[in-house]
Amino acid sequence: MITAKMIVQNMKTEQDKQKVDAVLHDVWGVRQVEADLTTKEVLISYNENAASLHDFEQAIIDCGYQLAPQAE
Repeated sequence: MITAKMIVQNMKTEQDKQKVDAVLHDVWGVRQVEADLTTKEVLISYNENAASLHDFEQAIIDCGYQLAPQAE
């Protein structure tokens, strides 16, 4: 299991948080999602054999949210 962190720049309301949570839970392989409105951070725990970080990034983008660039 892997845990990844993403910053969802335009997640501002409780409704946004719930929408992001729901769309991430729809991705196969997800185990846990924790979103924080104050920091805009989303922590995702998932099975790396069933999903990739790209799958979660694309799900967030597809529902209309923007991700902060990841530091390499």
